[in-house]
Amino acid sequence: MKNVEMKVEGNILTITVDLTKEFGPSSSGKTIIIATTEGNVSIIDRDEKVGLNVYRKKP
Repeated sequence: MKNVEMKVEGNILTITVDLTKEFGPSSSGKTIIIATTEGNVSIIDRDEKVGLNVYRKKP
């Protein structure tokens, strides 16, 4: 995972992403990657999974 923090309290999942960070262009080159789980990841001690991509258009 890049720039993604996940926390579970009870039955509430909180995902934190720092929107000021960048990890370069996407594979298509059309967007800038800000955060990613790099596919689906398991939530610790749970059956659920998360797949997250945060990006912005290139200027």
